[in-house]
Amino acid sequence: MVKLTIDNCEVMVPEHTTILDAAKSAGIQIPTLCYLRDLNEIGGCRVCVVEVEGCDQLVAACNNYVLDGMVVHTNSPKAREARRTNVQLLLSQHDSRCTSCVRSGNCNLQTIANDLGIFYLPYEQHLAREGWDFDFPIIRDNDKCIKCMRCIKVCESVQGLGIWDLTNRATHTAVGTRGRAPIGKTDCVACGQCITHCPTGALRERDDTETVFDAIADPDKIVLVQIAPAVRSAWGEELGISREEATVERLACALRRVGFEYVFDTDFSADLTIMEEGSELLERLGKAAKGEGDSRGWPMFTSCCPGWVRFVKARYPEFVDRLSTSKSPQQMFGAIAKTYYAKVLGVEPERLFVVSVMPCTAKKAECALPSMMGEDGAPDVDVALTVREMVRMIRASHVSVDTLVEEPLDTPLGFGTGAGVIFGATGGVMEAAVRSAYYLVTGKNPDADFFTDVRGLEGWKEAVADIDGTKVRVAVAHGLGNAARLLDAIRDGRVRYDFVEVMACPGGCVGGGGQPIHDGCELAAERGQVLWSLDAKADIRFSHENPDVQACYREFLGAPLSPLAEELLHTDHHAWSMPNEGTC
Repeated sequence: MVKLTIDNCEVMVPEHTTILDAAKSAGIQIPTLCYLRDLNEIGGCRVCVVEVEGCDQLVAACNNYVLDGMVVHTNSPKAREARRTNVQLLLSQHDSRCTSCVRSGNCNLQTIANDLGIFYLPYEQHLAREGWDFDFPIIRDNDKCIKCMRCIKVCESVQGLGIWDLTNRATHTAVGTRGRAPIGKTDCVACGQCITHCPTGALRERDDTETVFDAIADPDKIVLVQIAPAVRSAWGEELGISREEATVERLACALRRVGFEYVFDTDFSADLTIMEEGSELLERLGKAAKGEGDSRGWPMFTSCCPGWVRFVKARYPEFVDRLSTSKSPQQMFGAIAKTYYAKVLGVEPERLFVVSVMPCTAKKAECALPSMMGEDGAPDVDVALTVREMVRMIRASHVSVDTLVEEPLDTPLGFGTGAGVIFGATGGVMEAAVRSAYYLVTGKNPDADFFTDVRGLEGWKEAVADIDGTKVRVAVAHGLGNAARLLDAIRDGRVRYDFVEVMACPGGCVGGGGQPIHDGCELAAERGQVLWSLDAKADIRFSHENPDVQACYREFLGAPLSPLAEELLHTDHHAWSMPNEGTC
């Protein structure tokens, strides 16, 4: 243990504790901008500098360790003046028009500048004025970039992609795509992790809210909205609603007040995905048992995460044919809405405008794929919104969250089981699939919690599911860096599985790039627990018992993997290409 004094407070902490953490243990908050624990501890922004008695120079609190007897002043005149000057210099290269910034009110730079009393800028402003492809799901505005390196580190160290890099030198240094390639020509999978780890508005999703408002105002359009499983774990965070109160039924009330005519639950199509994907898995296992198919014995991979699918196509194209052909729940919902539900309503499919609220930015790219269009060439899902965009629409519509009440979702596409809910957490798709696979093999349900070995936030998990004596080897990975390690091991023959679930974002969809941003906080575990709790309390916990799914098969699709199901609910992953597919 080390004893030191911070701002006249005696502090006792273990050795190898940073000054930043030591101060926090004493209730003293030192501001930071570039710091991300265990990921970006470079002390580059110099906002966390403190004065240590006996040292001529100020030191960064985030990456300097405490010493016995050290005396630290976190807000001395010298430290405060340096911090203030450093922030003013950052603002001299920053577009400070906060009123038109998507992060206004949730920007660490804005908060620190206000706390330091910076109400005018003494230095001449120099902005990058660089262009961007505003059709891409992720938008970069380098006029708001503070070169903190966070996006570079999360993309490279967590996701293993390395899309972002430093460009130019000296005063012209900027952050951009590696090699300065147009973003649409890179291997970017649009996961959005760079957005949620950016402390300012330099990175954001493409905003599609006005397109949705226009559709709502069009009297010829019937606007439907689907709510993804992970949305219910986070939507209340930016609106000040507790997790207990932020139910999907209360969200349905809010969305109807915004103007949506029908509100549905993507849990329905998550259950539908399990029926198709589970049947596909059993079909592939049956062929493998007969010696048919891929002689290498590679597993079937889930395909519900578009960021993961883009990653496979860009970096591991040899595995593309091992992806399930089942569409994601978002896309299955759109296909069913514009066929089956159009018939239920008795309207022409082209009158339906389908919106999805997703915890994801890659969903924006997915719904625009040529393989996700109907027979008339119209997209099955017209617009995919992030949770942040949905919250902006609620606020723009002046919906008072204090008056929201719980309202039921619409039917017959509005009911989801506990198995559908857990799609939003890492391991959830696997667990839901194994539950129904057991039934499809044996004709009877197991205990809903008979297979829980793939829960938790370990980056790469493996287990064996015992389906009435049949051993199915499974693996689960979340975060693309972990996915790359897993794929390398499979390709090299070091591991062998039958079924693998991969989610692009750490923690799964609950940690998605479209979720609310809380600077420096990782909330995937907390949000995931919300979904597991909802599953545990659900009346129905098996996808094959969803009455709306049963009715859809009975009245329309026929059966899983039927010709109509293949046409509407499955896709060809070779129907489109990533920019550099197969070149890595």
